[in-house]
Amino acid sequence: MHLLSVALGFLIGLALGLLGGGGSILTVPVFVYVLGFGPKESIAMSLAVVGLTSLAGAAGHWRQGHVNIRVALIFVPLAMAGSYLGTRLARQLTGTEQLTIFATVMLVAAGFMFRAPRSDEAARATSLPVWLTAAEGFAVGMLTGLVGVGGGFLIVPSLVWAGLRMVEAVGTSLLAITMNSAVGFSGYLGQVQIAWIPMALVMAGTLPGIATGTYATRFVSPLILRRIFAVLVLCVAVYILFRTRM
Repeated sequence: MHLLSVALGFLIGLALGLLGGGGSILTVPVFVYVLGFGPKESIAMSLAVVGLTSLAGAAGHWRQGHVNIRVALIFVPLAMAGSYLGTRLARQLTGTEQLTIFATVMLVAAGFMFRAPRSDEAARATSLPVWLTAAEGFAVGMLTGLVGVGGGFLIVPSLVWAGLRMVEAVGTSLLAITMNSAVGFSGYLGQVQIAWIPMALVMAGTLPGIATGTYATRFVSPLILRRIFAVLVLCVAVYILFRTRM
């Protein structure tokens, strides 16, 4: 089980590094359905794993100049505020309700991933509307706190369609996910029991995974990867909805 946890963590990190998101979509089901933890505990541990892993990935993209500071300065504070509110709202929901919302968000994510963003050459303008950046940040933060979703699968395509190059959208997304997850995890501390050793084992896999994914972005087609990942997300969402109805 220890080796399985590390291996699954590597896949989570790889998704984050390649796509700038998608890690939490895998992490919560791994903790619930593979490692056997409750929904609320899994959401909390997912935030810690995805947050730390995204920090490592954001550092790599920062060194390559792929973080848009202007967008981050608007997006991140509002996302953190939304995440704080989301953790407060989560206390009013059962674990089953949170998983149902989580699976619904996954279905939306699959739709986003199937859509083809504009090419880098068609998306050179980097002047994003402030209101769009602010609204998106708050909404993604709410989802982070509510169901443990980092929101990269929503952040990246939105930033690309609005004007950022794909590599900038990924790097900026990872920075936002890091801050979102930190606020969300702190909101769950003291409210749920954290299994530190299993969480650390998953993290042991995610860190080399995101390093590999960040490096591989130079050589692979983001569009093909996004569509393959969309199929996986769709399948996992259907499975979660099936299990929560049993």
